[in-house]
Amino acid sequence: MSVPKVIGTETEFGITIRNQPDFNPALASGLVINSYQGGRARVQWSFEEESPGRDARGFGFEGGGSPDYESGVVNMVLTNGARLYVDHAHPEYSSPECADPLKAALYDKAGEVVMARAAESAGNLLRPGEVLGIYKNNSDGKGNSYGAHENFLVSRVIPFGDIVTYLTTFLITRQIFTGAGKVGSENDRPDIDFQITARADFFEEEVGLETTLKRPIINTRDEPHGDAEKYRRLHVIIGDANLSETQTFLKLGTTALLLAALEDGALPEALSLADPVTACWQVSHDLRLRRPLRLASGGTATALELQFQYFEWLSKYAERTRDDAVTSQVLSEWAAVLEGLEEDPLGLSDRLDWVAKLRLLSGYSDRGVSWSDSKMRAIDLQYHDVSPGRSLYRRLVERGDMRRLFTDEQIDLATTAPPDDTRAYFRGRCVAKFPDALVAANWDSLVFDTGTDSLTRVPMMEPLRGSRRMVEKILDEAQDAASLLKSLGGP
Repeated sequence: MSVPKVIGTETEFGITIRNQPDFNPALASGLVINSYQGGRARVQWSFEEESPGRDARGFGFEGGGSPDYESGVVNMVLTNGARLYVDHAHPEYSSPECADPLKAALYDKAGEVVMARAAESAGNLLRPGEVLGIYKNNSDGKGNSYGAHENFLVSRVIPFGDIVTYLTTFLITRQIFTGAGKVGSENDRPDIDFQITARADFFEEEVGLETTLKRPIINTRDEPHGDAEKYRRLHVIIGDANLSETQTFLKLGTTALLLAALEDGALPEALSLADPVTACWQVSHDLRLRRPLRLASGGTATALELQFQYFEWLSKYAERTRDDAVTSQVLSEWAAVLEGLEEDPLGLSDRLDWVAKLRLLSGYSDRGVSWSDSKMRAIDLQYHDVSPGRSLYRRLVERGDMRRLFTDEQIDLATTAPPDDTRAYFRGRCVAKFPDALVAANWDSLVFDTGTDSLTRVPMMEPLRGSRRMVEKILDEAQDAASLLKSLGGP
């Protein structure tokens, strides 16, 4: 039996300050995070249980990460259960754990609002003439790429080799509906005016542990943030930072469904590519979606044809095993997008970032602006601006040109209220009710100081424990952190 697909996202945002000659991205990111005025607790991030060097293939090194200035001190846990911090000189929002892809897409979207509010507060502290920009994108156009990662709870029983075998081709070909679009190419890939994804050019290995150098299609970091005997956390780094709500939902929903089918032994065969690394950028450079990709078994197939095959398999799997509205919505949206891509990709400008952006930029190209013109890159960047007043994506939303899954009110609520069906509920409520007693946090624990001689760590090794149903009454009745710990069973 497959384990529940608890899902979370991590987004590193691009940052710049115009008219600031001494601009330092790490300091600027720290300013943004520390300026956030929403519900939060400033706590030390606990590295005790983290092992970024542990490799799912069975090698690498154990031990925690080093609590450095960036990711250790410039850190907040929010009342919605998310983490807001500085990572690799970028402001980062890591969403709370969610029990289904629709909620996960909602809380990912809430991260944009959180970051926009933090940026607005930080902007008030700058010198006259300086303008802070925060972008939900993946590339600065100068050879640097930063991540939008996905995390899925999977069973430890499934051999990691099977994940590699069955997931690689899916992740490469899903780019046709997960790409955010980008002007030009990078990382010594062939020149092109525009491509489907922002990240594809940067992947150089099939499998590996790194996330910032020689990026692999399948990341092997084995850091479960839960019971390591039962679970692993699949850390997916090949994906774009999407603004489209439909895309984020599909990206998470289709991948979660594939992983569940893999765990249940419901995938009839592996679709393996002869050269996955090359295919990765070839799919991104193929705006007409007609490029044949060489299969390891011989023959060829396009990314769209392979996605139709995955859709057929997973539809049959879901028909036998799933009877829930969210899975039905995933399949319905997936079918509509694949059919639209087959008929005419430009017809999906209301739900795919790369198509919406291509339409915008093609209008300028038709009026004589060269694709190599700096104006094109500026428009590309402005699409991703989180500031509501500057964002081209937001302008499309306000004109009714982008399809939505959530209202502004739902997104606003998600910036403060945690999901109610995972341990994020307990974390978020503790941040809201006992912020002064919290001294450290991790995804799988909270550390309290109740005034006694020692600190108390509350383990949270089961992602689905700590839900509203389980702990709301205890939290409501607790007068302080000490009484909460007593109700939970004491040290």
